[in-house]
Amino acid sequence: MAWFKRKSKKIQTTTEEKKDIPAGLWYKTPTGEIIDTKELIDNQYVSPEDDYHMHIGSKEYFEILFDNNKFTEIDSKINPVDFLNFIDTKKYSDRIKEAQSKTGLKDAIRVGYGKSYGNEIVIACMDFKFIGGSMGSVVGEKIVRAIDYSIKKKAPLVIISKSGGARMMESATSLMQMAKTAAKLNELSESNIPYVSLCTDPTTGGTTASFAMLGDINISEPGALIAFAGPRVVKDTTGKDLPEGFQTSEFLLEKGFLDFISHRKDLKKNINLYIDLIQNKTLRNYI
Repeated sequence: MAWFKRKSKKIQTTTEEKKDIPAGLWYKTPTGEIIDTKELIDNQYVSPEDDYHMHIGSKEYFEILFDNNKFTEIDSKINPVDFLNFIDTKKYSDRIKEAQSKTGLKDAIRVGYGKSYGNEIVIACMDFKFIGGSMGSVVGEKIVRAIDYSIKKKAPLVIISKSGGARMMESATSLMQMAKTAAKLNELSESNIPYVSLCTDPTTGGTTASFAMLGDINISEPGALIAFAGPRVVKDTTGKDLPEGFQTSEFLLEKGFLDFISHRKDLKKNINLYIDLIQNKTLRNYI
């Protein structure tokens, strides 16, 4: 099968790791504004000059959403396995080790349990920096376990999606996670426990086609790319020019696929507001 092997020396992929938060003292936004990095962090990683929402991961979202950043991490030691001995330009087992070494993560999702504005809550947050936030067996399993934990604790579930789609290195097993997570979310619904889905930039592929769009409330941050196939693929397939803003969160809100878009500074307040509404609780002043 040597004829089948790809022989190019270097291949750029859409899951190539990007560093949005620099190590220095200043940050240049996509619109060219220069701001102090500390100011960016204090503003919850949103540029105060142009309101651009930076790419962040589970660490930052947990800091934003959990009260005093206090939470218990659930099933933190589950590791991905190269059960197919998959090889493309490198071994999948080597990709796992490299991603774990660079990110300090076990896989592309972390799950935490704690309080948010006093509400007990389970948050499952994806990390794009781990192999493009791709959904493999570990991501699916941890979402299932997060749902089980929500049912056990009778605590609302929040899933924060940031993903390039299913992980091809796990073949059909990764695609099975779509049905697996969707079926488990039905159990959560039957238990009358709220599920809030937060789509961030990007939310694509099998993630969008499964748990990311199945929330009781589907929300997003401004300007997020939310799609199954990317705009270039859609345009090449249909042969038509796409509408302005196609597949942005604003476009999906207009078409009814999202319930609302929230600025990051209002995320904690809005998520808890809707949890209180769904659970028929007395509305509070969120400070």
